[in-house]
Amino acid sequence: MPMGHTATAEAGSGGLTATEHRLANGLRVVLSEDHLTPVAAVCLWYDVGSRHEVKGRTGLAHLFEHLMFQGSGQVKGNGHFELVQGAGGSLNGTTSFERTNYFETMPAHQLELALWLEADRMGSLLAALDDESMENQRDVVKNERRQRYDNVPYGTAFERLTALAYPAGHPYHHTPIGSMADLDAATLEDARAFFRTYYAPNNAVLSVVGDIDPRQTLAWIEKYFGSIPSHDGKPEPRDGSLPETIGEQLREVVVEEVPARALMAAYRLPQDGARDCDAADLALTVLGGGESSRLYNRLVRRDRTAVAAGFGLLRLAGAPSLGWLDVKTSGDVEVPVIETAIDEELARFAEEGPTAEEMERAQAQLEREWLDRLGTVAGRADELCRYAVLFGDPQLALTAVQRVLEVTAEEVQAVAQARLRPDNRAVLVYEPLSAESAEHTEDVDVPEDPESEATVEAGDNNEEAAK
Repeated sequence: MPMGHTATAEAGSGGLTATEHRLANGLRVVLSEDHLTPVAAVCLWYDVGSRHEVKGRTGLAHLFEHLMFQGSGQVKGNGHFELVQGAGGSLNGTTSFERTNYFETMPAHQLELALWLEADRMGSLLAALDDESMENQRDVVKNERRQRYDNVPYGTAFERLTALAYPAGHPYHHTPIGSMADLDAATLEDARAFFRTYYAPNNAVLSVVGDIDPRQTLAWIEKYFGSIPSHDGKPEPRDGSLPETIGEQLREVVVEEVPARALMAAYRLPQDGARDCDAADLALTVLGGGESSRLYNRLVRRDRTAVAAGFGLLRLAGAPSLGWLDVKTSGDVEVPVIETAIDEELARFAEEGPTAEEMERAQAQLEREWLDRLGTVAGRADELCRYAVLFGDPQLALTAVQRVLEVTAEEVQAVAQARLRPDNRAVLVYEPLSAESAEHTEDVDVPEDPESEATVEAGDNNEEAAK
């Protein structure tokens, strides 16, 4: 039987607790009881994402996410969707730079079904993986790329900026969607080798949160997952470390049919898990986190040179995080006007730091976002997996906000001075192809999180938008 330990509620955890266990085959299990509503969430994170891919096979992690919904040893075709949705549950999966996850939210009395389904995929997917399913999902992913990247305004912005911000050869240089050429090149044997390497219990964390009986839940997990063999052939991901700053301003101008001129920039910021990453998060929240932020007040309200302005943090654990700036211009305003105003605001912030009121508001905003994530069983299950996979300790999910609240205004100012500078950013400028295309402006968000979700409709090959 699995061994484990029980966690007591820590200060700053809001009374939430989680217990940790490990099966003999290496599968890490995290359980968290919550009897408020009769539902249970199952979340399974595999420690594999696009950073693990090699040259010529980009997009394989995301493609494989789709293949996991094409049937397994005892579940044929769309059976996974049909069984979960027929039981009143919901499900999906996503791929990012650093992990691939699968999740279901079920009525509590249907928890065993979700666990059996995930175990059947982990243990027997190769029995169902064939040329037909490979070609089917290759076409689905290529169509997703067309719909969400290639054929929408600003659709390739995230891909272009990450390629600028991370040098060629860096594991984060390409995004999870992959290239059309590499998707075409992927073979059935590539997919089978990928599964054997990464889809093993000792490369995964399973969390179950909600109206559960921990003893019974653990017994089901041992019953369905315990016999799946481990695999020790996983290579270490390539080193993602880089200097703290880029050292110059990198720039690309794109002329396309877009509804408005746009200025986007990616700043190199501290890696997730570090205290100065929390300080950077607070800095970007003050500067561009909503309609009360400095950049929104300056560009949209005061100068009226922009219709939208935002600044957010893409947290990354295996490489420098990115501060993502996104501004859409108003009318015929030129990008240099916007850029000058942004640099003035960043310089003023670096010189003065945040006010006490701004710190309080930013910390309250991040605390609310943390509460929103942990307030649902699905969100809590995901956070427990995240901290277990990326930082080795799921308990950190329950106290994350406390670390944000401990950051000082001086630390926020220091990270702004060191990182929010013109010589530490990759810049992407969009210019409309024709004057007519700039007459109607709109806000088109670039994804804040580079995730791609599998379709949630059984038998439907249309893709859902990323989170």
